Amino acid sequence: MKHALLIFFTIGLLNAQPVRKYSNEFLNIGVGAKNLGMGNTGIAGTEGVYSGYWNPAGLLQQKNDFELGLMHSEYFAGIAKYDFLGGSKKIDSASVLGISFIRFGVDNIPNTLDMVDASGNVNYDKIKQFSVTDFAAIVSYARHLNFIKGIMAGANMKIIRRRIGDFGGAWGFGTDVGLKYPYKKWMFGLMGKDITGTFNAWNYSLTEKEKAIFFQTGNEIPQNSIEITMPRLVFGASYSEKVWKEKIELTGEVNLINTFDGKRNTVIKTSVWSMEPAFGFEANYKRTFFLRFGFGNIQRQFDASGKRQITTMQPNAGVGLKYRGITLDYAMTDIGDRSIAIYSHMFSLRLEMNRKK
Repeated sequence: MKHALLIFFTIGLLNAQPVRKYSNEFLNIGVGAKNLGMGNTGIAGTEGVYSGYWNPAGLLQQKNDFELGLMHSEYFAGIAKYDFLGGSKKIDSASVLGISFIRFGVDNIPNTLDMVDASGNVNYDKIKQFSVTDFAAIVSYARHLNFIKGIMAGANMKIIRRRIGDFGGAWGFGTDVGLKYPYKKWMFGLMGKDITGTFNAWNYSLTEKEKAIFFQTGNEIPQNSIEITMPRLVFGASYSEKVWKEKIELTGEVNLINTFDGKRNTVIKTSVWSMEPAFGFEANYKRTFFLRFGFGNIQRQFDASGKRQITTMQPNAGVGLKYRGITLDYAMTDIGDRSIAIYSHMFSLRLEMNRKK
């Protein structure tokens, strides 16, 4: 038994303190190749179906009765897969309803707990497989606020399900609130993520044999617990300008991500509050062809010698093509491997449909 191979997954990290600095991080990866190509920005500039993730107030800017969004991406040479499916529908001239689904998972992980029996005999037929998955369903509602001219408001209700094979899982619930305000050629956005705190209730169902293996191999036995995701506030501002005979449009956006769960390795950091900026740029020709660039994940870290601190960032780029009501976007993240993250390819699709008269 003492020679049993260990399962390398994060179950030991989920022993849980009530408030965790990095909780439900799969909901901070970003959706939509357009936004990812622009450095993970979108609080102010995103319109339509992908707004359910970035800022639900942006749902009010969709120009069609119904929109459908799809995205697939893979990380770490295809080991981890990230998928998004969303739809949004105009209720009337003043309100829009949306629903989004996000899944992030690593599948086919070998479970070697039963590979070695009590006598030390190895039997590879005993190896099973399991998945570690994070899933979220987001219901969004947006409405114009008549008592404040121009203000758009939206809210999300999130249901979260996280699974570690048959060993354990969690249910979580949380809310987001977003606002947008247009001023001339500017658009300003504010997104309060997990504004009430998001609560994940973890429950584990390890057998006595599995507990014994964890104990003998020096791993902590996870306990049922409550995990709380702290709120974060993200400010966004975007500016658009048409040039060259009104055929080319240039857009820039900046997002300021504010967290309140202790010091993080960001540009501005204190013992309570940390702030991380992200920047995105887009040029389009007749709103048909799109070129994008952006950078974020700006951090200070030591160089190879371990003596001098350097600033690192994650550059992204992307392209897009729109034909009638179909938009296909592509993004490549971490170009040139400028950060510790591994570069990845993302594709997303948007379908815009109008109700037949």
